[in-house]
Amino acid sequence: MAADKIKQIVDVLDMLAEDTSVPRNIRKGASDAKAKLLDNKEALDVRATSAMIILDDLANDPNIPLHGRTLIWNVISQLEMVSNQSR
Repeated sequence: MAADKIKQIVDVLDMLAEDTSVPRNIRKGASDAKAKLLDNKEALDVRATSAMIILDDLANDPNIPLHGRTLIWNVISQLEMVSNQSR
């Protein structure tokens, strides 16, 4: 269950990281969040929380387009579910 959800989240982060209509710092942040999420040295809830912190900073960036912000909010919501399920 969690592995499927992580795969979906990673796919969305990849899409955001490759979207040339969003600023470069947002694309880099999406890649950083993906790296945190896939780092198996930490527990899943820690990885999800780390990724949420990065994404929350991105969502508050004034330069992010509306569609990018909406994607980030959706990913944060999914990460919260994953984090709560893994506790």
